[in-house]
Amino acid sequence: MYAEERQQAIARLVTQRGRMSVNQLAREYDVTTETVRRDLSTLERMGLVRRVHGGVVPPASLSLIEAGLRERDQVNTESKERIARAALDRLPPAGGTILLDAGTTTSRLASLLPPDHALTVITHGVPIAARLAGQRHIDLRLLPGRVRRTTQAAVGADTIAALSHLRVDVAFVGTNGITAEHGFTTPDPDEAAVKRALVECARQVVALADASKFGIETAVRFAAAGEIDVVVTDSDVSTADRRALTKAGVEVVVA
Repeated sequence: MYAEERQQAIARLVTQRGRMSVNQLAREYDVTTETVRRDLSTLERMGLVRRVHGGVVPPASLSLIEAGLRERDQVNTESKERIARAALDRLPPAGGTILLDAGTTTSRLASLLPPDHALTVITHGVPIAARLAGQRHIDLRLLPGRVRRTTQAAVGADTIAALSHLRVDVAFVGTNGITAEHGFTTPDPDEAAVKRALVECARQVVALADASKFGIETAVRFAAAGEIDVVVTDSDVSTADRRALTKAGVEVVVA
């Protein structure tokens, strides 16, 4: 099957079935996930599909709506667990301070923080704060702001103002999209503004992102590739994506 024929078939299939994952499409057409991502990029430019977290939907089914926290937490769970465990190697020494961005993979990291490693943890994620509240080895600081229903994250001027006074050892951030050319992106402007503030106040920035985020550019950039020090991802990431980020000065860790 030629690329054009496969792309037309993908567009028809997505219209018929609704949301489909990259892995499902790769199995359906017996091609690599990297090939599927290239096809989806072509189809999105033509307006025939819309790329979303982990896959694709028909263009009419999504204006700029983010998947809810519960829905996202059920996607790529094994990869996110491996990524969170690998990210533990990036913790500062005991007594250090970390920022945890709101998100499903950073929430997994929060649950894995070792009980014999005292840390100050600052977060704007309500589920993360609830998970860490009462932990004796954690000095927990919850950032102020308006809590978005979709992500259960505090955002807004108060959140950014609080972050502007901070200097932390490591910020662990999530992202909806990564490309070496455009950087790290997320759909919502308020979320992007907070993520940008997280990046700016950290000595080291570690992004936690499964391979489905690569090759995707969502509406708002919060960091250029060179502003992120490390990306921890899973083994499905393509060699081309790894090389492109490495060339941009980012250390890529495969969990």
